[in-house]
Amino acid sequence: MNRHHSAAALALLLLAFGAGVASCGALPEDDPTSSSVTRSEVRRTDDGWQLHLDGEPFHVRGAALEFGSIESLAAHGANSFRTWRTENGRRSGREVLDEAHRHGLKVTMGLDVGRERQGFDYGDADAVAAQLARIRGEVERLKDHPALILWAIGNELNHHATDPRVWDAVNEISLMIHEVDPHHLTTTPLSSLDPELVSTVQLRAPDLDLLSVQMYAEIEVLPERIAASGWDGPLLVTEWGATGYWEVGTTDWGAPLENDSSTKADLYGERYRGSIASQRSQVVGSYVFLWGQKQERTPTWFGMFTPDGRETEAVHVMHEIWTGAWPADRAPRVQRLLLDGRSARDGVRLMAGESYEATFEAEDPEGGPLRFRWQVMRESASTATGGDPEREPSTVAASFVPGAPGHVTFTAPGAPGAYRLFAYADDEGVSTAHANIPFLVE
Repeated sequence: MNRHHSAAALALLLLAFGAGVASCGALPEDDPTSSSVTRSEVRRTDDGWQLHLDGEPFHVRGAALEFGSIESLAAHGANSFRTWRTENGRRSGREVLDEAHRHGLKVTMGLDVGRERQGFDYGDADAVAAQLARIRGEVERLKDHPALILWAIGNELNHHATDPRVWDAVNEISLMIHEVDPHHLTTTPLSSLDPELVSTVQLRAPDLDLLSVQMYAEIEVLPERIAASGWDGPLLVTEWGATGYWEVGTTDWGAPLENDSSTKADLYGERYRGSIASQRSQVVGSYVFLWGQKQERTPTWFGMFTPDGRETEAVHVMHEIWTGAWPADRAPRVQRLLLDGRSARDGVRLMAGESYEATFEAEDPEGGPLRFRWQVMRESASTATGGDPEREPSTVAASFVPGAPGHVTFTAPGAPGAYRLFAYADDEGVSTAHANIPFLVE
């Protein structure tokens, strides 16, 4: 942590972070970039920990975003977003920062760091040195951009990992950043706040300026996790959102039961107010996951947008949290989805080639008409974890015969196996509601 108001606070932080305390000192007067660089720091105030940008308090109201719309994020009231890497394969880090700056958003820029679960060996000194050199180049290219506020070193490096030397490498990266870029803070996102993990990171990576954590259903017990961890420094929540596929019940053939879009939206609101906003004295902000869409067990599990780019109710919940008012045209709300009169929790089994009725009940808050869409996909067989890439399951050709609004009859696939029925209800604007039911064809 850096640049605090009292000698007592500084002494306390020196004990906790060692060399990292002075890492983001004041800009030199002859620095030619001093007029454009956004200087970030964390301060311990009478109200607790606060992030400051150019000396002014800044509470992060943001989203995790890689390929989602930066323009729409700003329009819905956010002030920041975080990434996972400087080059995402579609846009360069500078292009991302430039667009963020055009829309008045600040960026926590991710730095891609090798993961043990993917084969990176932190006992290989040459590989560690090469990684450090690569990241140094990334930092040097982007460090003076005015949209940049913070460097996130790696992502969930503790996930399925046992080698503590990863934290030595994280500390070395943080030291390098503070040498090359004295104006911005460093953190590393963790997938838990386990006391042993927190202790290890503090011991082996003392140069970090703050810790970050990523939780899904477990975010509901964040206050208890913080207390049990022994961590009393500033904390940033870099991912939180829908209940994870590893945190829900399953069918008896192992298909996870995904919440519908309205249940998710309700949980977003409850989790933010109960576990993030309530910790304002220590939590300096949060990034909701995911502003956009991705395949992770299903194409709809974590995305706050549908695969075709429509907004879900979770977007509007965050709009209300960030702005204090609901959008004028709110997303449709799910009531229930049934297949052959049964819900997802009933373990739906169908006979190959037989016809069945599906019913999706949803309503538009403004009373407008809804357009219903249906899709059948094979069940994902992915075993990827930690957000690693997954291939989207194939769509199965299915004939849907419409009945009353929200009612269709369709024929079960002819090949036995695990499938999933998706239902969407689109309003006349840009929003939709969705739900799905896994089913087994016998």
